[in-house]
Amino acid sequence: MSDSMTEMIQETPLAALHVELGGKMVPFAGWNMPVQYTSIMDEHAAVREKVGIFDISHMGQFFLTGEGAETWLNTMLTNDVAKLDIGEGQYTLMLNESGGVIDDLIIYRQQEARILLVVNASMIDADYAWLKQHLPEGLTLTNESDVWAGMAVQGPSAPAAFAGLFPDRELPARNGISMWSCEGETLCVCRTGYTGEDGFEFFSSAETGEAWFKRFIDVGAKPCGLGARDSLRLEVCYPLNGSDLSPTRTPLQAGLGFFCSLDKAGGFIGRDVLAQQKEEGLVERLVALKYTGRGAPPRAHYEVFSKEGERLSELTSGVLSPSMREGVALAYLPVSYAKLGTLVDIDVRGRRCEAKVVKKPFYKKP
Repeated sequence: MSDSMTEMIQETPLAALHVELGGKMVPFAGWNMPVQYTSIMDEHAAVREKVGIFDISHMGQFFLTGEGAETWLNTMLTNDVAKLDIGEGQYTLMLNESGGVIDDLIIYRQQEARILLVVNASMIDADYAWLKQHLPEGLTLTNESDVWAGMAVQGPSAPAAFAGLFPDRELPARNGISMWSCEGETLCVCRTGYTGEDGFEFFSSAETGEAWFKRFIDVGAKPCGLGARDSLRLEVCYPLNGSDLSPTRTPLQAGLGFFCSLDKAGGFIGRDVLAQQKEEGLVERLVALKYTGRGAPPRAHYEVFSKEGERLSELTSGVLSPSMREGVALAYLPVSYAKLGTLVDIDVRGRRCEAKVVKKPFYKKP
């Protein structure tokens, strides 16, 4: 919701079901979403050990069609769209002219001249406007975000849950997409995730979303809220746009250079800034911080200090890791403080908690 409180909180097609299932609803990115059903610890463990299901209907779905769609999209995004075969997807970023992150998204090449873009909920309108502003004649960009219901089924038992509902179909390969007709509607499955576990995103019509969500529960998926989604993604150091990613910092500063193809033909918006940073070196980097002892959970915006008392920055994300029972966080630090093993202090409501710069990710599967 905006600071002026003039925007209406939106409801996903599954909102009534969340309430029915006992979900605790909170505003998030302009949407009324479940933060938890039972507890964050319980839901987090379900995804790490078995399978959970999240409502992702608030995220946006754009379809780009037309001859030369991938060539143009390559000028708008950091990763190399030309590398995608039909049925494949990739993580990528959309930058402003200063090299800052407008949004991070996943694109899927569904057909020869048809590409699906899945964008963050808070950025649907801004992303669509930015792309339309640069869209050449002959290409069509449609915003179908209101048409689809989406759910992320995540965890080691996610493939078994899929097989329980679709015994005659196979999940696509990692980062793949599959669309088919079922019971009179088009279904879409994308094999990605935001938890560090195996899993997939399932998209149905908005009208049937509630029924499909219930079906996945019936085959073992535990309903999970935003709290577990945040702790899961932070344990594996997946960035959150608007927190760890922003229009004032580049993907290189965020440690996402792997997803920036600086040498691809035609370049992309923001490319020259990234090339200059790569040549001259970075001033700051997004680092992983872990408590060296006990302390109250770290949270976004808590200030970070050097051991000499100099204010360095503030946390972009922070949580008490349910898997490791340790405080973990992300923060942009000057490169001189970004080396592994560097000790800093986090101000937690007036108390200094020592933390150490550690290697990403915090959590790796046993």
